[in-house]
Amino acid sequence: MNPALPKEWYYVYLLASGKTSWIYIGCTNDLKNRLKEHSEGKVFTTRKMLPVELIYFEGYRSKDHAYKREKNLKAYGSGLAKLKSRLGIETKGRAG
Repeated sequence: MNPALPKEWYYVYLLASGKTSWIYIGCTNDLKNRLKEHSEGKVFTTRKMLPVELIYFEGYRSKDHAYKREKNLKAYGSGLAKLKSRLGIETKGRAG
């Protein structure tokens, strides 16, 4: 492993609901496990959105940067709107 790479990455991710038009925004250091928890209905916030699909994620070396990005996407609609536009998503649902 390259010593310049961080041992742990943090991910900001977006999930689309198969049931509603909602987009869920989350952050984790174990994306694979977190997606499993969402899919199995173990996450209260997305339980009513099932099934969910991972539609986007960003990787960060710093936990602080990842959580700042998550907060930014949740707090400022323009940031999420720009990202959705870039991804070709035209839903008008709420971010969670």
